[in-house]
Amino acid sequence: MPHNEHTDKAKDIGKVVCHVLTVSDTRTPETDESGQLARDLLTGAGFHVASCEILRNDTFIVREKVELLLEQKPDLILLSGGTGIGRRDVSVEAVMPLLDKTLDGFGELFRWLSYQEIGSGAIMTRALMGVGSGTAVALLPGSPAAVRLALEKLIIPELKHILWEVRR
Repeated sequence: MPHNEHTDKAKDIGKVVCHVLTVSDTRTPETDESGQLARDLLTGAGFHVASCEILRNDTFIVREKVELLLEQKPDLILLSGGTGIGRRDVSVEAVMPLLDKTLDGFGELFRWLSYQEIGSGAIMTRALMGVGSGTAVALLPGSPAAVRLALEKLIIPELKHILWEVRR
């Protein structure tokens, strides 16, 4: 991350509390590679993962869970899965009404980086990041490769800066 006065202030953000939600009709705790990877990467970066949960691809269930978590005022809610264009992909529809602002650059950069790895299929992701009730919320595709890309290249390097901006 380039050095500037904001990144210096962001270093002092304190403990960062995260919740990881996997949105899937087929994953179980034993087969949820993406959720485990997200937990491992966030923990490895020094963040506290307060919970990991698997939710069905159901707009009401996803929205209700995110609303409950937003009331707890965590720093990050990360969802993996449900961001494609299939009939059962509902994460975006469930979460968008809960966001006060979107970080359009996140989706743009994620798709650009994904394009470099998987080619033109990157256009089919609706990955996004935003802020709702003072909490950063990220919606990622469900593949482990997508979770790794988003966390390592975008979210982990910038999360403290995002939180500093939201709180000031």
